[in-house]
Amino acid sequence: MTSATVPTPAGTAGTQANGSTSGTDSQRGGASRRGASGGRSSGGRQAAPRRKKPPTVAGQLLQSTWLIVVVLVLWWVLSAQSTNFFIPSLQQILEALGTDLTNGVIAGGALYSLSNLFVGLAIAVVLGVGVGLVLGEVGWLRRIVDPIIHFFRCIPQAALVPLIIGTFGIGQGPKMGTIAFACFWPILLNTIDGVLGVEPTVRHFSKVYRVPKALYFRRVVLPAALPQIVAGVRVALPIGITVMVVSEMFASIEGLGFYILNSSATFQVPQTWAGALLVGVIGYILSVLFVFAERRLLRWYYASGAK
Repeated sequence: MTSATVPTPAGTAGTQANGSTSGTDSQRGGASRRGASGGRSSGGRQAAPRRKKPPTVAGQLLQSTWLIVVVLVLWWVLSAQSTNFFIPSLQQILEALGTDLTNGVIAGGALYSLSNLFVGLAIAVVLGVGVGLVLGEVGWLRRIVDPIIHFFRCIPQAALVPLIIGTFGIGQGPKMGTIAFACFWPILLNTIDGVLGVEPTVRHFSKVYRVPKALYFRRVVLPAALPQIVAGVRVALPIGITVMVVSEMFASIEGLGFYILNSSATFQVPQTWAGALLVGVIGYILSVLFVFAERRLLRWYYASGAK
């Protein structure tokens, strides 16, 4: 049997042929346009991606201070009509702060407190980094002292202030020692973590090439652990400020802590608030300065894109 062929009208065939031809032509035209555009993009210079412009100094300052300004304005407005003896207006607090800064009462106490803080923090950095490098490298020694470390770091540091001052006296030395003791633990723990984070390959090559221990610690371990060490100092800074104030509230006649306690005991409420406000301002300024110093010290770390 032969299959019957259905004749196709001439118009329909022509339409199909023309449609097929036009479709092919459009595909060829699209391909040629894509090829031409591809050739131009590959042959010509590609446009570089737009980079975000870094914020200006004024923009950064506005970004970091606008909330503080809003809080101060709200505090000023809401406390202006305060009748509570223990909550004076912000205007009274700032007037008391300005008066005591001008006559030198609070300025001398601030210098005394900051000297204790800086010396105590420096002692903590030296001891914390030195002991942390050793414990991070010597595993068996770290496992022995680990319970002792966690025991002392869990004790509230402010609770030890009266014991330390009662044992060693009321001079400036015990206050520095108290600050150093409180700041020692976060620096120690961060240093140990930084040493443990050194790449095993780097350790292996140092042993293979028999790098001297002093050079190994100075050029291999310390730079690798430095970001963690700086993070530990950043954590220790506010702890040191807190212990600084608390230590000056026990058997002391100088410092910001003594100023706050003495003002509170004599019912000078604006002065009490002024001392507490000044401690917060000093802490904020020290934190900002520390961030700038950290950026300078770890510029290679930030430039590598690690943070």
